[in-house]
Amino acid sequence: MQKIIYTLDHLQLLNRSFLYGDAVWVSFFIRNGQIIMGEESYFFLMASMRKMRLTIPLTYTLEFFQALFQNEVLSKGIQNAIIQLMVYRKQDGKPLPRSETSFFFEVDEKQDILKIQGNIELDLIKEINVNANLLSNIRVHSPENIFAQIYAEENDLDDVILLNPNKKIARSIFGNLLFLQGNVVKIPKQTDGAYISPLMENFVTFVHKNKLAEIEEAEIIAFESQKADEILRISDEKGIHSVSKIRNKTFENTGFSEMLVRWRQAFDLPV
Repeated sequence: MQKIIYTLDHLQLLNRSFLYGDAVWVSFFIRNGQIIMGEESYFFLMASMRKMRLTIPLTYTLEFFQALFQNEVLSKGIQNAIIQLMVYRKQDGKPLPRSETSFFFEVDEKQDILKIQGNIELDLIKEINVNANLLSNIRVHSPENIFAQIYAEENDLDDVILLNPNKKIARSIFGNLLFLQGNVVKIPKQTDGAYISPLMENFVTFVHKNKLAEIEEAEIIAFESQKADEILRISDEKGIHSVSKIRNKTFENTGFSEMLVRWRQAFDLPV
């Protein structure tokens, strides 16, 4: 699989992203040689930039990014991938509110991004927690994620469950967790620290509209992860993974798998 890294400007070592984590990440999705959920990803990018008080150039339109990805990604034969776009504030000597912005992106080829990419094993981490505020819902620099990723690797885990200061489940390192119990899919609230995720929101909206399950945004305590029948991780960065094990409990993925099949079929219908 080819790896594509694109920079708008020559990346200098001394930029505010490198020095201070002054940047936001947003994913765009390619499926069967086409950009899908482009508007959702674009509007999330605009919202994330506003929250970080980044200057939004007039050129940053949806059509600009669609043309950019067409020329730099799709024209190279990429069929299924996640585009990781980082927009950062330049180190240009101007007052921060007026500093210019730039971006780069990298392309991670996948199998069909609407399919389960594999199974993962999780556990709870108690040493740290994540905040639940305006910036908790977007993908910005997070030392908690770095600490948790090292913890996961040292303990042979693929990801960990992160709690907020009120001991409610917020998210994992890489994405959001969905808990299926009976006919109810529970998802942590954004006010509890869950990520805003165009990929997850599209899936959850489809499940709700088609009455495949009842969707419940809820405060979820850590113990409820052991009560769930199935757990799904949806990550704008990594794709979709089924949670197969948390500590001594193993999980199936038949219910979520059936929902995902219906979701994919909806994307395959003629427009």
